[in-house]
Amino acid sequence: MKKKFEITDPDLELSPLTGMTRKHYIECAKYLLEGAFSHVDSLDQHMSFPKVPGKTYPQPNAPEWRYRAADFEALERTFTLAGPLIHIDPETTVKGINLREYYSLQFYRSFTRGNPNSIPLPEELPDSNYQFTCEFGGLFKTLLLMPDTIWTGYTEGQKNEMVECISKWAHHRTTQNNWRIFNIITLSFLKKYGYEIDDELLKNHLLWVASYHSGNGWYLEQTYNYYSISLFIVYTTIWNRTFGDEYYPEIGEIIERSAQKLMESLPSFFGRDGYINMWSRSICYRTWVSGAFSAAFMLKNTNLLDPGWARRLCSGSLLQFVTREDFYYNEIPSLGFYGKKEYMVQNYSCSGSPFLMFLPFICLALPEDSPFWTVKENDGFWELLAGKSKKVVLDNPGLVLINHGKTGTSEIIPGKVYYDDPNYSKLSYNTHFPWEDHNPDGGTAMEYGFRSLDPRDLRGDDVNFYLTGQMLDNDAQENQKFTISQSMLYNGVVDDVLYRQAIMRKPPNNGVGYIIDLAEITIPGGVIRVDRTRLAFEYEITLGHYGLPHINGMEAIVDRFEDGCRKVITATIPGRSLALIAYKGWDQLESVVHSNRNAEADESTVIFARKKRLDKNPPMELLITVMLHKMDDSAWTPEELNPIKKIEIAEVTVNYSTLGASITLSDNHTYKVDFKDIDGRRRC
Repeated sequence: MKKKFEITDPDLELSPLTGMTRKHYIECAKYLLEGAFSHVDSLDQHMSFPKVPGKTYPQPNAPEWRYRAADFEALERTFTLAGPLIHIDPETTVKGINLREYYSLQFYRSFTRGNPNSIPLPEELPDSNYQFTCEFGGLFKTLLLMPDTIWTGYTEGQKNEMVECISKWAHHRTTQNNWRIFNIITLSFLKKYGYEIDDELLKNHLLWVASYHSGNGWYLEQTYNYYSISLFIVYTTIWNRTFGDEYYPEIGEIIERSAQKLMESLPSFFGRDGYINMWSRSICYRTWVSGAFSAAFMLKNTNLLDPGWARRLCSGSLLQFVTREDFYYNEIPSLGFYGKKEYMVQNYSCSGSPFLMFLPFICLALPEDSPFWTVKENDGFWELLAGKSKKVVLDNPGLVLINHGKTGTSEIIPGKVYYDDPNYSKLSYNTHFPWEDHNPDGGTAMEYGFRSLDPRDLRGDDVNFYLTGQMLDNDAQENQKFTISQSMLYNGVVDDVLYRQAIMRKPPNNGVGYIIDLAEITIPGGVIRVDRTRLAFEYEITLGHYGLPHINGMEAIVDRFEDGCRKVITATIPGRSLALIAYKGWDQLESVVHSNRNAEADESTVIFARKKRLDKNPPMELLITVMLHKMDDSAWTPEELNPIKKIEIAEVTVNYSTLGASITLSDNHTYKVDFKDIDGRRRC
């Protein structure tokens, strides 16, 4: 097996940007399955991948059902690739094994008693929710769309044997979030094919799911994220076309409208080259969200996206990974984002989990004459951006999307985050500068880091003790570490300035004494930050830029200078460069080398700003910082490193707020930063 997928005979007429056509999608799916079937010796052997040591499941002391869950996950998620191939050609073979025969046999054995790899019934386990439910949703989503793959090939007797297990899991307890969709999918499949279900339970799940819709095409679960939006849009669109339109048209219309609305902003999440942004949980699913581009052509209105652009983005996001050697581990997609990175994955993932990333291959269920396949590739709105930047504001999920024509990168700026998790809590996420894990020693990438220097915290006192006489835990040793924002509040966009608030300490002590008010002005290839500190006691803070990976072990080149009005630090690797410019409020600029925090390399460089205040009652201050990035090897010009022409500070603004600023750029455009009533505009 080759070490990575390579496009053979690219079609540069139909697909001048990627060379990828329907034929190449089929070849890619087969290539990826070859890796999976390198762990399968025969038709009779169930699918099982080598266990990856670390925090992923199953742990060595796990019960047997956990191992069965991992193997069932591998079987189901590889069917994400196999199903479309079987749909196109029922005689498709991989490594000499007929896919239709293999998956038909293995799913039959999974759902019938007495087989070594049959999955347990819910009543054989404690009354809770289990991974099996998730995989049922994935399987029957595919079978609703393409029943000809394996379902129609079973005898009635075989179907009846399997339905007992399927039905029990379909009716079983589920997680109270997006997982309801898995039960909906499985219950609907059973009903569609004439099996008895609890109709009230199905309706109840549907009403719950519909209630999660928040606007802008987004649904809420624990928080807003890629994983959920892909699930809600792709799975439910398939459900609509195959079941919902007939049985539950009113719920179907909610789903249809939200999916159509999402298509207005979805392309803005991707870079010009189709790169996906590393953001939110389950990052090992990578291109999962790209499945929405295929689903868009299953909606009632198929004119929502330019087909050539949709395919270009879908293909670009796949090529971002499958063409890299470090993407593969044990011949299958690694647990991580690019390569295998233990610190980048959640404990609910296992070896087979990443195969969920191949949801975009449902495009193979589209007919050959679909515009998705026949229209020439193009770059969509990128062709018109030139050196400008485009901003999309999604108030409901509190997301701002920036597309930088100058660099070809896209950024996600989250605004509604209620916990400190680098998957969600970063100031910004960039398609070409994947996020780094938190550094408790300071200098965390794309985060404000905070450390209290309050003597009471350094002693380990509770800060309220001297008022109340009651002691609460306050760990002096832990207080030596830098923390990141404990929650992010969204305040909206006013006069093209984005406002948020980073709450740097958890309740009950956050009050109004541990807040950094954030104001951001988008400029080509970067952002001007005008942030107001409201940190009540002695403290130290850092502000980090994106991390630069040490590709092939080569460290970033770091340069710095100051000219009286500003401090500048830059960091460069081949093809990528960063600049951090401090105009006001910072003591010094530094760099640090991180180990085992970056998505692309074992080591990375972060440039950052630092300040320390030892006043017992520190003043409120403005921090004015410029953060730039570029995607070439050109040197930074004096004009790029000095985008601000004039700064005017106002202790009291014209709107009678305190400590704002007027920022005039080198092109004479002026932005007013005014934090008026910001605490009253909080949304999360």
